[in-house]
Amino acid sequence: MLMLRERSQLEELDVLRGPRPLVLVPTMGALHEGHLSLVRQAAELGPVVVSIFVNPTQFGPGEDFDSYPRDLQSDCDLLAPLEVAAVFAPAVEEMYGSPDGVMVQPGHRARGLCGAGRPGHFSGVLTVVAKLFGLVQPDIAVFGRKDAQQCLVIRQMVEDLCLPVRLIDGLTVREPDGLAMSSRNRYLNSAERKQALCLSRALKTGEDLLRQGERRREVVEAAMAAILAEADRADYAVVRQVPDLETPSAMAGMTLLAVAGKVGPARLIDNNVWHITPEGLEPGCLLGTGKE
Repeated sequence: MLMLRERSQLEELDVLRGPRPLVLVPTMGALHEGHLSLVRQAAELGPVVVSIFVNPTQFGPGEDFDSYPRDLQSDCDLLAPLEVAAVFAPAVEEMYGSPDGVMVQPGHRARGLCGAGRPGHFSGVLTVVAKLFGLVQPDIAVFGRKDAQQCLVIRQMVEDLCLPVRLIDGLTVREPDGLAMSSRNRYLNSAERKQALCLSRALKTGEDLLRQGERRREVVEAAMAAILAEADRADYAVVRQVPDLETPSAMAGMTLLAVAGKVGPARLIDNNVWHITPEGLEPGCLLGTGKE
C-alpha cells in the first residue's frame, strides 16, 4: 500500500493505471465500517486510492475542525487488510496554496438542507473534491449515501463542469440498533448515543407511512419531525426529489427522506432513498451502483 503525502508523489499512481479503472474513495479519516464498505465496493471495480484529508474549507466558524478526530496510523491499520493500492494523506499546505485561492461555487442543490445552516460548506466540499479529482485523476469516485446532499451537489459539479469521473454511491452502514455510522458518533456519551436513535426512527416512521400508501408530503414530514424533536436541536425532517432536491409536488420517482439534528456535541445527518412507484417502494440510488 503506497503512502503518498505530497503532490509530487502522485506520479507513483501511474503504475496503477491500466485496463481496470482507478477508483478514488475520498474520506476525512476517522475511518469506520461505513468507510471500509465503500473501499470494498471500490475494490471490486479496480485499484483503489483512499484519500484522508480533514478539509478546513468545509468547516464553518465554531464547528469542529480543530477537534475532528485524526489518527492516520489507525486509519492505515484498518485499510491494510483491504485491497487498497494507495493512501493519499496530504497536509493542508499541499492542498491549499493561499487563503484567497479559487473556490468552486455550488449550484442550486446546495441551497437548502445542510446548505441553509452551513454557509460556505458545500463550496469547501466541491473545492476539495475538484482538487482531489485533478490530483488523483480517478476514473471512478465512490461516496457514502449517508451524505446524500453532498453526493448530489458533487454530481451536479461533475455534470456541469464536464469532469471525466464516474460517480458511485455506497449504502449507509448502520449499527445493530439502526444508528447510521459516523465519525462524529464518537463524540456521544452513552445517553446521547441512545438519544441519537431518533434520527433513524424518524426515517423509519416516514418509510412506514410510504409503505402504507401515504403520499402527502406534509403528513410524512410532520411524522418524521415529531420523532426528530427528541434531539437537542432538530434542523430538518424533509422529503425531497432526487436529483435536484426540490420539494415534490407529487411523491413519485426517486425520493429522499432526510433528517438532521444536534445531539450533545454532535450534529448528525441521516437519510433514506426510495424509488416510489405505483406498486410501492423500491430501494433508490443517488449516483450509481457500479454494476451497470
